[in-house]
Amino acid sequence: MHKDKLKPMLFSTMKSYNGKQFVTDVISGIIVAIIALPLSIALALASGVGPEEGIFTAIVAGFIISFLGGSRVQIAGPTAAFATIVAGIVAKNGMEGLMLATIVAGVLLILMGVCRLGGLIRFIPYTITTGFTSGIAVTILVGQIKDFMGLSYPEGTPTIETVDKVKAIANNISTFNASALLVGAVSLAILIVWPKISEKIPGSLIAVIVGILMVKFLNLPVKTIESSFEIKGGLPTLHIPQNISFQMIREVFPDGFTIAILAAIESLLSCVVADSMINSHHRSNMELIAQGCGNIGSALFGGIPATGAIARTAANIKNGGRTPIAGIIHALVLILVLVVLMPYAALIPMPTIAAILFMVAYNMCQWRTFVHLCKTAPKSDIIVLVTTFALTVVFDLVVAIEIGMLMAVLLFMKRMSEESQITGWKRYDMEDDPDGTTLKPIPANVRVYEISGPMFFGDADRIAAISYKETTKAIILRMRGVPALDATAMHSLNQFHDKCKEQGIELVFSHVNEQPMRTMEKDGFIEKVGKEHFRPHIDDAIAWAGKVAERKTSEE
Repeated sequence: MHKDKLKPMLFSTMKSYNGKQFVTDVISGIIVAIIALPLSIALALASGVGPEEGIFTAIVAGFIISFLGGSRVQIAGPTAAFATIVAGIVAKNGMEGLMLATIVAGVLLILMGVCRLGGLIRFIPYTITTGFTSGIAVTILVGQIKDFMGLSYPEGTPTIETVDKVKAIANNISTFNASALLVGAVSLAILIVWPKISEKIPGSLIAVIVGILMVKFLNLPVKTIESSFEIKGGLPTLHIPQNISFQMIREVFPDGFTIAILAAIESLLSCVVADSMINSHHRSNMELIAQGCGNIGSALFGGIPATGAIARTAANIKNGGRTPIAGIIHALVLILVLVVLMPYAALIPMPTIAAILFMVAYNMCQWRTFVHLCKTAPKSDIIVLVTTFALTVVFDLVVAIEIGMLMAVLLFMKRMSEESQITGWKRYDMEDDPDGTTLKPIPANVRVYEISGPMFFGDADRIAAISYKETTKAIILRMRGVPALDATAMHSLNQFHDKCKEQGIELVFSHVNEQPMRTMEKDGFIEKVGKEHFRPHIDDAIAWAGKVAERKTSEE
């Protein structure tokens, strides 16, 4: 299939590329770079690293993922989904630990792409992605209250976990800075109102400019990036992790695995959204390989984890970007910004950064979807949704995804088990169905059981519960409603066959589907029962069972 090619989309789009498209891609790339600048800085600060690390990520990962990616329009860089994970890794293992975890994630993403696992992402339930996305939004919002209100914490105050942040805010609310709150409120108002005035110039850029001017000319005592972080300046440089050991890799592997899964989910979701906007098809496995290479590149050049960013990708599409050249231009423009404008970026007030992140949190929280699911979804889905959300906020994303997936699988198996039934023969009135039952008498010493739904370990014990009379000589198992059969159910069928044999009862099967038939064949069950006992439809099975029962009776 087209989408499964392991070939970068850039090489495919170059065949029909022209000057007109290049001009549009350049314009779109410049606009996306202007949007990406304050966002990359804000997300880096929310991740517990310096402002440059965010721009390094947007440059290196943005370039590599656009160059190698499986989407025409994907724009990659730091995203809000990683902020809390990255902050936790940096606090626990420092920048070296983060670098190693990101490289591990990159290798895992490349392996996922090479092994063509891109399609497996669709098996992660929507309730889990909605739950953790909403949870991340809450953690980002809580994390920015300190800078938005200009709070001061005593040295050594724990602020890694969301619960700790809430406690710290409550204990230090009296230290709020009115000037910081004013700058934050004005910035937030601009971000809310500006899109209604103009969509051409991003509201975040206007908020940044107004924030800098307020602090500078009103001489307000408000923290800026410059006063909070050391600005190094200069281009990203290659940095190989030192003293790598098996012990270190083992320690960071769970974090790397989480980054890889999250990067895969978010980038492929972004690709799906982009496909619907431009009526195209992405190559999911090539995209995973590109994400892996982009994350390794980002880590080696001082950046943080990256993935496809839905908001920046949508902005690229709206401004006419239709090939990966737009993403490459966005990365090159950010290099110019880094060299020329970084001293000015250092003047951005921290409350303005907090306001930008408030809007990021609001846009990703999906509260309408969350409420809609709580009102309309089955109870089991609501349990998974709320649990994943709560665990993301109270603990972290690793715990949330692990427990959320485990619950989703268990509840799905329970639901499937409830759908599976073994009932006495029901009479159907299906005129045109060659396998439909007719109102024919069944011999007194024959019983017919209809099995519907998949036969798996969740309900294999139901086979053992099939009853029969002392006079029963043959049992027909009608399996046209069984799409699949697993090893546990196969074991139960074997046990049921042995039990019937002891009682002198023959088993006859009607309309066994392809997968169950293959499983029975591999198990040797067909040979054990006798190939002649497997009949194509119910009429044939009743006639055959009648003959078998007659023979058994005469033998007695």
